[in-house]
Amino acid sequence: MKRRAFCRHLGLLLAAAPALAAAAPAHQLLDGEVRDIRPRYMLIGPQGSAVSNEDFRGRFQLIAFGYTFCPDICPTTLVEMTEILKLLGDDADRLQGIFVSVDPERDTPAALATYTRFFDPRIVGLTGSPALIQGVARNFKVRYAKVARDAGDPKLYAVDHSAGLYLLGPDSRFIKKYGYGTPAQAIADELRDLIRQP
Repeated sequence: MKRRAFCRHLGLLLAAAPALAAAAPAHQLLDGEVRDIRPRYMLIGPQGSAVSNEDFRGRFQLIAFGYTFCPDICPTTLVEMTEILKLLGDDADRLQGIFVSVDPERDTPAALATYTRFFDPRIVGLTGSPALIQGVARNFKVRYAKVARDAGDPKLYAVDHSAGLYLLGPDSRFIKKYGYGTPAQAIADELRDLIRQP
């Protein structure tokens, strides 16, 4: 897909974000599940090296789960993450945007790096083996499953997955989950207050 067409598509997605949020099959965390979240991960970064939650100590982390072939929820979420970074201005230096793939078969580190760069070069794409992804998904209470599109071609599939943004603090502890479609301005305002706390 050419860059201009891609950007035009993103613009349309951003405009349609409220409607998409209403229709999204996003799993909402229950109170007990929030308490059970273990905000730990060890995955593969853009350069092929290991990246963990500990690598961003001292910074907040805003984490989305998805995949590069996602037709609507993931690009909309990454457009929102990009907007949050812009709204934060200089305070964005204290925030790391992260996109974790739930499609490790297709999402290589290089593919993820190209994908996230379209939105904002500050967003880091992470992937790993199926076993590693499963472990991280369990830690964050993220649900995902392959959905076949063509029984004759196993490569043609979608991935249903939980939506939303997970916020970790500078100490790498889980703070909260923002539901899919939460306005970027509301998240940015809350993050700015957290970042500027003494």
